[in-house]
Order: sequence, then C-alpha cells, then structure tokens
Amino acid sequence: MSLDSVLTRIDQNMPDAVERLFDLMRIKSISTDPAFDKDVEAAADWLVQELQSIGIAAEKRLTTGHPMVVGHVDGPADDVPHILFYGHYDVQPVDPLELWDRDPFDPALEDTAAGKVIRGRGSSDDKGQLMTFVEACRAWKAEHGALPCKITFLFEGEEESGSPSLVPFLQENAEELSCDIALICDTGLFQSKVPAITTMLRGLLAEDFTITGPSRDLHSGMYGGIAMNPIRILSKILAGLHDDTGAVTVPGFYDGVEELPEDIRAQWQGLNFDHASYLGDVGLKAPAGEQDRTPLEQIWARPTCDVNGVWGGYTGDGFKTVLPSQASAKLSFRLVGQQDPDKIRTAFRTYLESALPEGFTVEYRTEKGSSASQMSITDPAFEKARLALSDEWPDPAAYVGCGGSIPIAGFFKDMLNMDSMLIGFGCDDDQIHSPNEKYDMNSFHKGTRSWARILDALTR
Repeated sequence: MSLDSVLTRIDQNMPDAVERLFDLMRIKSISTDPAFDKDVEAAADWLVQELQSIGIAAEKRLTTGHPMVVGHVDGPADDVPHILFYGHYDVQPVDPLELWDRDPFDPALEDTAAGKVIRGRGSSDDKGQLMTFVEACRAWKAEHGALPCKITFLFEGEEESGSPSLVPFLQENAEELSCDIALICDTGLFQSKVPAITTMLRGLLAEDFTITGPSRDLHSGMYGGIAMNPIRILSKILAGLHDDTGAVTVPGFYDGVEELPEDIRAQWQGLNFDHASYLGDVGLKAPAGEQDRTPLEQIWARPTCDVNGVWGGYTGDGFKTVLPSQASAKLSFRLVGQQDPDKIRTAFRTYLESALPEGFTVEYRTEKGSSASQMSITDPAFEKARLALSDEWPDPAAYVGCGGSIPIAGFFKDMLNMDSMLIGFGCDDDQIHSPNEKYDMNSFHKGTRSWARILDALTR
C-alpha cells in the first residue's frame, strides 16, 4: 500500500479536518461539572458517528459515570499487530473566563508570531491530539479502502475528572480491549520541537499527616522552653529527608531504582536540554536533585521526595504567641523503576515515627500509591515508530521520560498486559488547563501525517 498517497490526501483534506475538529471543540464536554453532563454525552455521540463514517464499528458504552466510546475495525491480514488507540474527549473547565481572549468553545485559527494555531478549549488536551489519529485513519481508508491492521479505539470521557469509571470498565472488558500494543496521544514534543515516544512514567506516593504534641495550644511565655513544639519536630523531620548531595535519606528508598541504559543516556544527552533556561523561566538557577545525575535524569529517571505543604500554629495577621498543639505536612514521592510504593510508605512512616519525642503521636490521611511504568523498547514496534516519526519531523525522534504520572499506561500494563507508546504533538506553551489553550496547526498537520507513517511502519 502506498504511504505517499495517504500523506498527499492528508495534506489536501487538512481544511476539512480542521473544520471537523472545530465541530468537536464546540461541544462543551466538561466532565467535572454535572451541568455539562449532556454535553459530554453529545461529544461521545459525535465521535461514534465520526468513527462509523469511516467504516469503524463504534458504539457508546455507558458506565456509572460518563460514557466510553469503543470502536473496532479488522485489518487485511493476521500477521500485523492489533493496535489499541486511546484518547479522551472531555476537557477542563474554562474558569477564569475573563482571561480568555475569545469564547473558549468558539474555536478559530489564529495567526501568531510562531505560526498558525488552533485556539479553544480542548484544542491540545486532548481533542486535537485525538483527531490527528482519526484523520490519519480517514485518509488511509479513503486511499486504500481498508485500514492496514486491526485497530481498537477507546475514547474516555472522564480523564479530566479522575477517571472513576475507567478501571472497572477495563476490568469488565479486558478480553475485548487487550491488544498487542497501545498508542496513547496525550503527550507532546520535547521542548516543542523534537518528536518523542515517552517510555518512562514516574509513579506517585502521597503522605498527608499531622503530628500532635501537647493536648492544646500553649502560651509561649508559660511553656516556651520547657514544652516541645510540634513545628520544631516537623521541621527537623522534613529537613532531614535529603542529605547535602540531594539524595533522599529514607532507609531503603532507592531499592528497586534501576540505572539508565547507556544508549538512552546518550540519546538524552543528544537532546541538548537547556536546564539553565528551564529553571530560569521560573526564577531558579541551580538543579536541586542528586548532584551526580544530569538534569534530565533528575526529571525523568530518578525518584524524588518533595514537601508540598506545611502548616501549624497561628498564621493570621499579627502575632499569637502560642506553641501549637499540632503541625501538619503533605509530601509526595515520585517513583521510578521497581520501587514499591507500599514499602516506601512503611519506610517513611518508620523514619517519621522514630523521630517523635515521647508522648507525640501522628495521624495519616493518605491513599494508595502507584508504581512507575516503564515500557519495553526491545519490542521492534518502538523503533519502527521512532524511525517513522523521524521521517516526518526535522529533528530525529527520541525516547524520553516523563516526570509526572499518566495512569492509563499503567492500567494497560497491569490489566491488559500490554505496553503503550505515548506519542503526542503538544507544545510546552499550549496552555492546557489554562485560558487561551491552543494547538499549533503544525502539530495538527504533521501529527496526522506522523500517525499515517507509524501505521505504515508497524504493519510492514
């Protein structure tokens, strides 16, 4: 099958593809607000119709929350991979509305100093990204009469509201949704220009706790000096979580942390990441992680311990000279490799409780943590996709990590026993979740072409 004819059709049909994206973006599919429940359902219906229009057997599946859209299409041969493509059609709320330069649900093409952009809520996260794959399939079907492999489509309507229905849905439909590999489109270009396949996702563990000492707040004139202050204890505990080199001191914390493969390390070095500019954009200068690690390793491949909030005592105007009864903090741990969140929770609590004076207690308010996800790039599909991306973009594609967590990739691995390729075309300045969200026209156009190239590469 000719790839060139598919790419040509994508180029020719781009104006119509943009109009279809605009139609989807006009639907106010805000999943967090019940006032928009009917709009979320309307977006699901719209996607079902679009998939059906290109010959995909698609339907809306009801859940206890917002619906899933599931579609299936058979390929021409059995010796090519069965692919699952995942995206989400719900969007973030638009508040504060007064900071938008136009109606968030009245999308438009705008000229900027960097080129044309698609402006409106959902343009980048995730409707524009989702539609790049749909449009690639549309062009392929129009040119060849059939898609090159068996594809399952899964579009979620609750990603922006915590995906409460996703895990039960995957469990109940595991056999139907299990494929050879998953494609996830909710990521971006490295530094807004380098095509990337995300292969490492850090896990997450959170601890929210309160240390209690005296039975009530104490007058500092009467008890200062003789009574131990919970804030003093908490401050010492938090200060001791890192040593002078930036390493985390919790015993056993680095159990399961794996060294970065040399070929990936070299690839990351080749990205020429400008950490000084990255930190300078937020008013910082020096990296604070482990001193023997490169900045990209610190962000993508090393575990972290961060204090997200601290409170206790009187924090209003003026002074209230008390020794507080309690002091509280919120911590988060980003996890990598084979780190076990349950073991780290136990180790941290042992560390904390061993530092409490006699008579002090601690209360925890936490949820279950999640492990890191790491894709096996020994699967030839990864290198095929990387080379296909490299053919489309000026810069060669790279395998990258992600400092945050994308739970869907872990769910696919744990529940459906398949790795995921996370490939997206968003830019750093797309302002997702913020007013004036945009998606570069270049991202939409070349993203669509990229998926056509990837489909071609995976089925050769």
